[in-house]
Amino acid sequence: MTNDRNLVVSTDGSALSNPNGPMGWAWADHQGGDADAGGASNGTNQIGELCAVLQALRAHPGERPLVIETDSQYAINCSTTWVPGWKKKGWKNSQGKPVKNRPLIEAIDQEIQARQGSVRFVWVKGHAGDTFNEKVDALARGYATAAGKGDREGCLPIEGWRSLLASPYAKGTQVPPTVEDELDGGPQVLDEPGRKKVRLDQEEQKELAETAVESEAVDAEQAKSVEATADADDGIPDPDVADGQEDEPSTDSKDTTDADTPDLETKDSGARGLRASGRIRITPPPSGSSMFTGQDLHIVGSIDLDADIDPDGYVTIHEAPFRLHAIEVRD
Repeated sequence: MTNDRNLVVSTDGSALSNPNGPMGWAWADHQGGDADAGGASNGTNQIGELCAVLQALRAHPGERPLVIETDSQYAINCSTTWVPGWKKKGWKNSQGKPVKNRPLIEAIDQEIQARQGSVRFVWVKGHAGDTFNEKVDALARGYATAAGKGDREGCLPIEGWRSLLASPYAKGTQVPPTVEDELDGGPQVLDEPGRKKVRLDQEEQKELAETAVESEAVDAEQAKSVEATADADDGIPDPDVADGQEDEPSTDSKDTTDADTPDLETKDSGARGLRASGRIRITPPPSGSSMFTGQDLHIVGSIDLDADIDPDGYVTIHEAPFRLHAIEVRD
């Protein structure tokens, strides 16, 4: 729950043709209409999600409690549950590999620890009609589209650039010259680490939202191929990131008061404890794509059901619509 004293902000990350497609991030206040967005010519939606959280934290310092709403379980866990275990292991996962996106995750942790007011994370279901979730989705997707076309210069927190350039998806990334200088030890090009000097005005917000609408047709076409993905949050961590959570249980506290113990609240009113299990077949299969080269894939999506259910819970489905939200290529 929120109250009038809380600062409430929504965040989102977007990657077109995730991974290694144009990337965007965005945050938006629930009060006052303030918002910001950025992106790059390359990236992943996970990097975008983390950039959005970091920028939101930096844009909202002070003593007032901060509530961050996001549809990314990955961003929430990277900001809360998994961090203590990674620190204990020297930022290595259980396989002894370096934690991905460490510069961003460390920066988020530092911002939370340094913030005077508490920080609380609320998970919201993506693409489910939440006004502010839809707004940041449009802003992030709009910037990603513009960055991919070269219409907007790349804009990430410096930790975002470091995470991106250290990833397998950096080839061909267009890095602004001033950012290259800062990465090489030159002066900061931003007024604070990672924050733009001027946020989006209302006209820019409108422009990005319109750009996002134009890109929806492209997204729909890409979703038909298993090599492309709609730019909604994938909802899952990279395989070696998930391993970092083994030592730290999730917190389900609803009222955090300590800034160094942010918690998670769920805003999905549709969840009623129901679960589905079993094996289903998605058609057309990955092997049917001419672009498929045998990668191990992980998908996130939803099935629209309209069927009878027997007393034991079994449902028979046939040609049920499947909505693809995201695809991850396993390392």
